[in-house]
Amino acid sequence: MVRTSVLYQTPFLIPKEYHAKAQEFNFSLKEQEWISMIKKCNSMRELKQVHGQILKLGFICSSFCAGNLLSTCALSEWGSMDYACLIFEEIDDPGSFEYNTVIRGYVKDMNLEEALLWYVHMIEDEVEPDNFSYPTLLKICARIRAIKEGKQIHGQILKFGHEDDVFVQNSLINMYGKCGEVRQSCIVFEQMDQRTIASWSALIAANANLGLWSECLKVFGEMNSEGCWRAEESTLVSVISACTHLDALDFGKATHGYLLRNMTGLNVIVETSLIDMYVKCGCLEKGLFLFQRMANKNQMSYSAIISGLALHGRGEEALRIYHEMLKERIEPDDVVYVGVLSACSHAGLVEEGLKCFDRMKLEHRIEPTIQHYGCMVDLLGRAGRLEEALELIKGMPMEPNDVLWRSLLSACRVHQNVELGEVAAKNLFKLKSRNASDYVMLCNIYAQAKMWEKMAAIQTKMVNEGIIQVPGSCLVEADRKLYKFVSQDRSHTCSDEVYEMIHQMEWQLKFEGYSPDTSLVLFDVDEEEKRQRLSTHCQKLAIAFALIKTSQGSPIKIVRNVRMCSDCHTYTKLISMIYERDIVVRDRNQFHHFKDGTCSCKDYW
Repeated sequence: MVRTSVLYQTPFLIPKEYHAKAQEFNFSLKEQEWISMIKKCNSMRELKQVHGQILKLGFICSSFCAGNLLSTCALSEWGSMDYACLIFEEIDDPGSFEYNTVIRGYVKDMNLEEALLWYVHMIEDEVEPDNFSYPTLLKICARIRAIKEGKQIHGQILKFGHEDDVFVQNSLINMYGKCGEVRQSCIVFEQMDQRTIASWSALIAANANLGLWSECLKVFGEMNSEGCWRAEESTLVSVISACTHLDALDFGKATHGYLLRNMTGLNVIVETSLIDMYVKCGCLEKGLFLFQRMANKNQMSYSAIISGLALHGRGEEALRIYHEMLKERIEPDDVVYVGVLSACSHAGLVEEGLKCFDRMKLEHRIEPTIQHYGCMVDLLGRAGRLEEALELIKGMPMEPNDVLWRSLLSACRVHQNVELGEVAAKNLFKLKSRNASDYVMLCNIYAQAKMWEKMAAIQTKMVNEGIIQVPGSCLVEADRKLYKFVSQDRSHTCSDEVYEMIHQMEWQLKFEGYSPDTSLVLFDVDEEEKRQRLSTHCQKLAIAFALIKTSQGSPIKIVRNVRMCSDCHTYTKLISMIYERDIVVRDRNQFHHFKDGTCSCKDYW
């Protein structure tokens, strides 16, 4: 008997059912080959060639093959949504996968309104969305702040029964947060049976988005108390920003420690956030240390440290880093130049500031914004070049705002220029300014010039218009608590001790030749009462309290809500020397570091 190989046996003896299965297997195998070919495409030309072959062979009838062709065309960087829509039209019975793919494709191309329209088509065609549909749709609403559409989609999530899907819930938290409805974010979060790290991150970001910094830290604390979550870098950036805005240095240090313990390397955004936090919380040296250690610096990193140096009155160093940035061929933007000009202003570097302003316009082609003009008015005003400051305001291509006129008014108070002070005040009042400090500064100018009648008229105007001056106050830290003081404050339980300490401080100051500057007292009273009023300024009470309540040699940190007077400045310099204490005072938008009888501002502020 002749034996033959199975490969060469006649197929007639094979059952017909086997033939059908073989054809199906062969079709499936070829379909997989063409899907593999689709995935290898790197251009629309290649994709169109593969598409043509698929049409010839009839594979477009396969939803799996058509779906892969559609997703490759819609979601690839080189893809075309016009061509993707043609492929979509060839599909006989498109389902949620195909609709989701087209929606995602339009999101990729940032055609967000068209993406939402395709969701409408999906509903009209009675194709039921699945749990993959909604995260993309909610992301669209978050991006374009479409709260109305977002709420409608939330209603459909409930209708189709996807409200318990964790990815959908996280997307809802994010959408409501980005649209400013953080209370709705909280409701969704509280209704979750199972939370992920993304749930916590979305809620923290929702609070950060609205500047609810205390809530931001509270949620982060609750997340940590559960002990099973490792925060993402983006979450920690929000937490660090909260510490920056709340001046919560200890919490910021703890967050920095958390980063070092849990992450092998920090990205440039996290490092920049830490630099910004340290410099704005008064720890400039720590911020500089982190900046110098950065392996990769970008525009934001330079901007953060330049602005920080400006805040601390270190103009020369800010300019040095600005020039270093230019050598590294990192292009400065308008934000960087705000920091540079502010640094020049705080340090009295007038000519350097004027050169930088020209360089910004001519070399870097940056059109000055009102913030840049504000820095320049401040720069010229501080230097006593009031006429030039006024001419700059008049020559601006945009209408000056209250900030510019207020800056000029402040400079007129410092340099005792009544005439220009009245011009600045008149323009502020035209802008319907209800800022009490504007009236107080004008009163100061009149008081310095002993123009008591004009001063009284302004005070009457304030009363008639219901403008109330916010009292000057200081916050000082002791035993990890903040204590608030206002001028002539006797509300504290230890007031007797504080006033006794004031008496001792004044006794010591006499030996250093200190004499109160009574010209700063606005009231037409005798010299003794003026000295009494000056001695109980809120900053002096806060320093006395800190000397009592903190350990010898430890630094004192004070935050003011209004600018400090020149008498408090002189007083604090001498106290830092007599009691051998470093005293840091944040004076609204500038830090003063008092040490050994000197101030970091070099008496220019």
